[in-house]
Formats: sequence, structure tokens, C-alpha cells
Amino acid sequence: MTNMKNGLEVVLKADARGRVRMPAEKREKLLDEFERSGLSGTKFAALSGVNYQTFASWVIRRKREQRTRKAPASAPGQVRWLEAMVQEATGSVPVKVHLPGGAWMEIAQSEQAPMAAALVRALQHPAVSC
Repeated sequence: MTNMKNGLEVVLKADARGRVRMPAEKREKLLDEFERSGLSGTKFAALSGVNYQTFASWVIRRKREQRTRKAPASAPGQVRWLEAMVQEATGSVPVKVHLPGGAWMEIAQSEQAPMAAALVRALQHPAVSC
């Protein structure tokens, strides 16, 4: 398959099954145009000569990448946000920390604070299961 680029004919590579490999730069321009067009994905894919399933996978991948770029990246070892409630009391009162998923931990002595912080850090980056 060929494509005209700046008046020159450019050969687009195809695999053994005849599928055309589109350069990433051209794919991104096509997706930009799709977002501006207001057309449905089906209609745009047909007009641009791209298989709809392929086009839909490009759109989904792009949305995922945009979401991950927008997600705030926290530096390793930092706690993002925890809610702490302090009730009025006399003497030493344990601090109860509520974790996501309904779990909680109680810190009764100041020596337990580093261990609690390590637990929160570990929960931010859970180990991969087998």
C-alpha cells in the first residue's frame, strides 16, 4: 500500500496477513482529527480507510494514556492524604487511622508511628501476587 506525502509516494509496510502498519506520528494526527471531527468512531474509521476494530483500539489506548498522564504521581515514600480525627480527652489517647477498604490501625505509643508510616507506604505499592 502507498501513501502520498509531500508529493512523494511513501510505501506503508504490511505484515504477512496484509495488515498495514501505520506510523505512530500519522496515527496520532488521525486521532487528533477524529477528536475535532465530531463524527462517530464507525463513520470516521470508514472515511479514513482504517478497520474499525483497529481504530477503536487506538482510541481506547489513547484515552488510557491520557488518564495515566493526568494522574498525579506521588514520590516514593510519601503519604498522599490520610484523614485523622482527634477527640478531646485527658491523658494519652490512641490514634485510630482508617485505611482504604475499611481497614484501620490504632497507634497507642509514639514508637509505633514509624511502623505505621511504613505500613501505609507498603500499602501504596502492594507486592505483585503469584
